[in-house]
Amino acid sequence: MVADSAEENAFLKALDLVRAQGCALAVIGGGTNLIVHDDGFRGVVLRYTAREISRSGLHVRFDAGAVLQTLVDFTIDHGLSGIETMTGIPGWTGGAVYGNAGAYGRAIHQSVRSVRFYDGAAVREFNNEQCQFRYRESTFKDHKNWIVLSAELDLAEGSAAALRLQADEILKVRNAKYPPTMRCAGSIFKNLLLADLPDGVRSFVPAAAVREGKVPSAYFLELAGAKGMRNGGIEVAAYHANLIYNAGGGTASEVVQVIDELKDRVRRQFGLDLEEEVQYIGFGPERG
Repeated sequence: MVADSAEENAFLKALDLVRAQGCALAVIGGGTNLIVHDDGFRGVVLRYTAREISRSGLHVRFDAGAVLQTLVDFTIDHGLSGIETMTGIPGWTGGAVYGNAGAYGRAIHQSVRSVRFYDGAAVREFNNEQCQFRYRESTFKDHKNWIVLSAELDLAEGSAAALRLQADEILKVRNAKYPPTMRCAGSIFKNLLLADLPDGVRSFVPAAAVREGKVPSAYFLELAGAKGMRNGGIEVAAYHANLIYNAGGGTASEVVQVIDELKDRVRRQFGLDLEEEVQYIGFGPERG
């Protein structure tokens, strides 16, 4: 992969300086799936903003500060297939690698060739296997002090026109579910792997509810009465039980109250522990 850039060096110097001072630190990307405490964050927030994207044959390299949609459009325009289903997912590419983002049967780990990151002492590079990708997880989530700097994808040849058509159709569906003007952090809870469910619950779930080996958390949330639930200015969408949004004047504490209530309902009714897909800032280690 490419040598260190001036932007990378500047970011790492700032990161080391903050850590040396012992300040509370949050490194964020686009911030699209964050819930920030109403009192803010008493510390330093850093963003890595290098955003170059380049291509060599079927390989695409990108900096972690590149917007994910920009990367998706780049691959489509160059007739490269692999991440076109991620069109419309907000945020930056570093966060996409960190959380193994995906949609419509594809996740970014299926295309990742390698990832460069800073472990607090040195810049290192992992291949796909070393990244330990799982559903919405990676080794970078396991080691939150490791910072993704850049990555490379291995993609396949495709028709730019066909890829664009597919992406446009997906974007229509996504925008209908998550209107661009809606104030939300996307899906709140991760879906559940069918194979990991208790036998009693697994046998209860109809085949029609299973998608690519996963049961949408919305299935259980709907049965628990989540749709239309309201707490102050925070609402659960009447058409999607895993969509919590700010209808106006809502607070982070109200969001957290709704999340905790829904987790409690699903736990009591099904014996399942839902896990958030969103990340918390300023809430302390209990929501780290």
